[in-house]
Amino acid sequence: MKAVSNWRAWLAFAHDVVAAAVAWASIYWLRATLDADLPWRGEMLASLALILPLQATIFLIFGLYRGLWRFASLVDLKRIVLAAALGAVLIPLVLMMLRLETIVPRSVLILYPLVLIFLMAGSRFAYRIWKEHRLYSPLAALGEPVLVVGAGDAGARLTKELERSRQWRVVGLLDDDPGKRGRRLRDVAVVGPIAELSRWADHYGVRKVIIALPSTNHVVRRRVAELCAKAGVEALTVPSYEDLISGRSALSAIRNVELDDLLGRDPVVLDNEGLAEWLGNRVVMVTGAGGSIGSELCRQIARFRPAKLVLFDVSEAALYEIVTALDDAFPLLPVASVVGDVKHAALVEDVLARERPQAIIHAAAYKHVPLMEEANAWQAVRNNAWGTWVLARAAVAAKVEKFVLVSTDKAVNPTSVMGASKRMAELVCQQLAGGPTQFVIVRFGNVFGSAGSVIPRFAEQIARGGPVTVTHPEITRFFMSIPEATQLLLQAGLQGASGEILVLDMGEPVRIVDLARDMIKLSGADPERIDVVFTGLRPGEKLFEEPLASDEAMKPTRHPKLFVASVREANEDTVRQMVAWCERDRPADEAEVRARLAAWIPEYAPPAGAPVAPLPTGSADDAHAPVPLRAPRRQ
Repeated sequence: MKAVSNWRAWLAFAHDVVAAAVAWASIYWLRATLDADLPWRGEMLASLALILPLQATIFLIFGLYRGLWRFASLVDLKRIVLAAALGAVLIPLVLMMLRLETIVPRSVLILYPLVLIFLMAGSRFAYRIWKEHRLYSPLAALGEPVLVVGAGDAGARLTKELERSRQWRVVGLLDDDPGKRGRRLRDVAVVGPIAELSRWADHYGVRKVIIALPSTNHVVRRRVAELCAKAGVEALTVPSYEDLISGRSALSAIRNVELDDLLGRDPVVLDNEGLAEWLGNRVVMVTGAGGSIGSELCRQIARFRPAKLVLFDVSEAALYEIVTALDDAFPLLPVASVVGDVKHAALVEDVLARERPQAIIHAAAYKHVPLMEEANAWQAVRNNAWGTWVLARAAVAAKVEKFVLVSTDKAVNPTSVMGASKRMAELVCQQLAGGPTQFVIVRFGNVFGSAGSVIPRFAEQIARGGPVTVTHPEITRFFMSIPEATQLLLQAGLQGASGEILVLDMGEPVRIVDLARDMIKLSGADPERIDVVFTGLRPGEKLFEEPLASDEAMKPTRHPKLFVASVREANEDTVRQMVAWCERDRPADEAEVRARLAAWIPEYAPPAGAPVAPLPTGSADDAHAPVPLRAPRRQ
């Protein structure tokens, strides 16, 4: 029997004992009023002295004092009913066993548990109603008034959850469904259609509007955000449909509207059973694990409970962040963290021999186009192309089952060194695809919020009051969210055959200048006061990206957002020349790098005016040495 441990519990216990006494006495009194000649006081007091200790013991046994009355629920009602029912059974048994001279009327024994339940449960629920009305009623609420757009299931649930919020107070709902107009959800009226947002915002004096449309398409969300901007109110939103169904966020986790809410796409449908079979209870290695894509890959893979997750990254700080995040979110997941460079052949071979990964997802790369175009061109090829070779050859030697290369749409008809180096990495994987290790290549475009992305840059410029700098008024890019990109990447890795290049459906290209203007509106800043300035294309940049090269075609797969690119086969001599050239100790200047890439990749077109050196003839660098079985060890 659990002891009563604090004064509130003692008070509740005393209340229930008094309730039992009142219930017992009130039924005797009721009988006396119906039969004035009945001598009831003596019998009532004699029997009450016996039943109160018994009933009090039953209350303690059923643990009626573990919870708070403020949160009284059906569970508490169930315990009260059981306690009263047990009392109704035991009281006549005890009275009969003690053979008291006092005879308790049957009507008292029958009505007593009913009256007791009414008194005990009624007190609790009356207290809860009073408490919640006092704390959360619109008259007493201290929260800021808000409008909620969407009177569907999400809007109803959100209105219910915000009843207890001291931050927000829902004063009205907006919905385009005429059948919902005038109805009330949680005592909040559906006041009108979404188009009347400005009118009702003025009427209620709200400064914030919450969009409760997690599963609707981005066109509707964009429309609401634009209405908010015109009305001069801040647009907030509930988490996305994907975050809600995955459990990553609660409906009440209200946040600012972000660009991917307005440019969003249909939720990704994954083959969860297939992914669980591929990744579950297996050792999976992710290179570039601390990066934007790599860290989200680790989170997504962790959901499928691998036997171990091997994290490989050259950045100690980035690796520490993802290791800490995984430890918090998946405390039982075995994790091996390795600080290292994919170009360090001996280290790579040692890690693969020690950890024995069955799948490798290679996301480590230099990705910033202008930064890699000139002074760092040699490092771009060494890291992106030769680093892929080192890791891929070690994977073959370690009998890794599947190797997934994270590529980019900038590898298509590349004009930059970065794009060409990633196309060279694709050729490496294509050339090695004939062995026991399956090599799958996945191309996709820009993602929101990635390191080096234009989005954080725009946010900083807007916070400073502008101007916002865009390279060209017509420049476009494909965009998708990091979770969507990584989910599709895993799906592509699962279903891709060895040597295939899979292309993600990136949707429609987005003009960067429109992106900048959307961000200005979303920030709440005055679009008339923040200028957009065009600075000209940077080194290696194209006006637009392409999912396929001019001589490539695209075939559908069983997944609607994945396609297989029909590409030219890799040239073995090209890969050999790249390997021999990158192994030398002397770095190459940017002109020589462009010349080599142009010789190896026919579709590569260096920018007009960019220096391209003539290739040396008879150089040892061009010797067609046999491709070694394992990546060469560096001393």
